[in-house]
Order: sequence, then C-alpha cells, then structure tokens
Amino acid sequence: MLSYILYSILVIIPAFNEENSVGNVIREIPVGLVDEVVVVNNNSNDQTAVEAARAGATVLNEPIQGYGRACLTGITYAHNRQQKPDVVVFIDADYSDFPNEMTQVVAPILNGEADMVIGSRALGNRQRGSMTPQQLVGNWLATTLLRWLYGVRYTDLGPFRAIRFDKLLALNMRDTTYGWTVEMQLKAAKQGLRVTEVPVNYRKRIGFSKISGTVKGTVLAGYKIITTIFKYW
Repeated sequence: MLSYILYSILVIIPAFNEENSVGNVIREIPVGLVDEVVVVNNNSNDQTAVEAARAGATVLNEPIQGYGRACLTGITYAHNRQQKPDVVVFIDADYSDFPNEMTQVVAPILNGEADMVIGSRALGNRQRGSMTPQQLVGNWLATTLLRWLYGVRYTDLGPFRAIRFDKLLALNMRDTTYGWTVEMQLKAAKQGLRVTEVPVNYRKRIGFSKISGTVKGTVLAGYKIITTIFKYW
C-alpha cells in the first residue's frame, strides 16, 4: 500500500502552445496523489497559461523556449518552495501520456524500491501512429548506445518519469533543449541511482508535435540526443 501522506509530490509540466490539452492532463492526475502541479508556460502564444490555471495548476512563465529549460525553471521553483518536494514527476502537456497512470509511475519510489522511474512506452501499449518511425528508431539507437557506453538497460527515453528530488538535484541537470531526458538517464547511471521502468500507455497527442512533426525538429532532436550521450561518456 502506498503511503501518500508521507511524501510530498510535485508535478512539472513543460508546455508550449498546448491550450487544447494541458487542462486534460492536469484534471486526470489522480486526486490526492500530488500536492502541487506546476505548468511551465514556455513562450506560448495561445491560451496555455489560462487553461492551466483554470484547471488548478501553478503557472510559471519561461519566455526562452526549450524543453529542458522549461524543466529547469520548474526545478528552480521546487527548490525555492518553503516545503521541498520529496518526489518530482515530469509529464508532457500534449495528453499523449495517461496522467491517471501516475500512481504506477511513482509507486517504486514511494515503496523505497527506486530512486528514479521511467514510464516506458516500449513496455506499455502504444496507439498506432502515436510514435513516428523516426522516434522508434531514435529510441532504439539511444538506448542501445546507453547500454554499450554506460552499461545500463533502458527501453525508452519517455518523458513521463518520476525521481526523488534530492537525487534530481544531485544530477546537476544542464541541458536546455532536446537532450534533457537522455541526460537524466545517463547521469543516473553514472551516479548509481536505483532506476526502474514501468509500462505506460501512449496515444496520439492532441495538436501538432514541434519536434517529431517536422523534419528539422526530428533531425535536431536526434543530433542533440546522440551528442549528449557521447558528451558525458
């Protein structure tokens, strides 16, 4: 049985032009599981901030675009809170993940079995078309390189993840763009964190992907992920 009361859990949701989906994500987080949801409005030019606030989230504004930069802004907020969270959960704002699966994602940490948990789309059920062929190939290549170079077995670089806050701070995260997830996973391996994966389901996102939806975005993301892997080796 999970001891929710003993843990303070904060959710960080980076969001860029996700007015049609961010409210769904916030509202479907299991009631009573977390004590604060933080949406980092990453230079959106739509009503993302309004919809996030309407759904009950704390909204931060990060005017400089970058997925990792938005996550770092959320971490700074968490660090400056009077009550530091015990666990931080990251989830995207596009409604491709299932927020109601957050209980399963944090469970290994709350049960004292892990320091970090990756929600693996590879182990769960993916809706047809929810991931592009280039995403699937890129995930395979990145996880293979992580196994060869760092001796750690991952099946996914999924954005839905949870980590103990003290361990997150110790990782000294730096990436401000597409290399965020892989940086976290390789640094966790180098620092000997107890990392596990749990299956999560995945569906087609609401709206247009700014990364996988364009050739430029796909190429830049792939390049950044691969260079990040070699950078810390």
